Amino acid sequence: MNPLDLQFWQQHQRTLGVLGIAIGMGAWAMEFAGTVYICPYCRVQRTVILLLGCVMLLPAPRHWILKYLSSVVGFLGGVVAVNQNFMGWVKISKGEFALNENLFIDPFLLSTGSLFIILGQLWLILGKDHALTEKKASEIQAA
Repeated sequence: MNPLDLQFWQQHQRTLGVLGIAIGMGAWAMEFAGTVYICPYCRVQRTVILLLGCVMLLPAPRHWILKYLSSVVGFLGGVVAVNQNFMGWVKISKGEFALNENLFIDPFLLSTGSLFIILGQLWLILGKDHALTEKKASEIQAA
């Protein structure tokens, strides 16, 4: 199976869900430990990644109710990530932009990463279930 195919990632959806939960919980743990500064944008993004990771572990993550709730939560997280990232672009336009000395806590880079993660999670949750599609295709051919 090719890792460039969406079906590959859908087959590993539960593993990616666990990874999303680990990212969200790890980020919250870092805040509680005081190793990162308190950021309302980051809080929303890490919570959305965590919640979408939980949905990815459910037995029927493509049920319409879960798709709808995931869309709402994911849209919230995506908008927050884009807004935080855009503030970096405003600084670039003003000539005031500088990356944080510690790249691991740079808000511009973190918001970019969050956006990629959230949209990837949504693609997996909202995408077609290829196993179900193949089953329907084989039933049609058999008929």
